[in-house]
Amino acid sequence: MLKEFIQKITQWALEKEEEAAKQCAIPIEEIERQLKVLNEKKEELQKKCEEQLKELDVLIERVEHIKVQEKLRCENKN
Repeated sequence: MLKEFIQKITQWALEKEEEAAKQCAIPIEEIERQLKVLNEKKEELQKKCEEQLKELDVLIERVEHIKVQEKLRCENKN
C-alpha cells in the first residue's frame, strides 16, 4: 500500500516537472542533477542485488552439497 502511494506521488511529481520543462521553467542543470542522482541509485541497487545474488549462490551450493551427502549416506544404508 505504501509502495503504491509512493509510486503515485512520484508519478505526480514527474508529471509536474514535465509540465514545467515544457514551459522552460526547469534549468537543464537541475534535470542533469536529477539524472545523476537516479543513475547513482541505479548503480547502488545493481551492486546490492549482485552481492545478494552471490550470497544466494553460495547458499544454494552449500544446500546442494548437503543434498548430495545425504543422498549418498541414505543409499549406503540400504
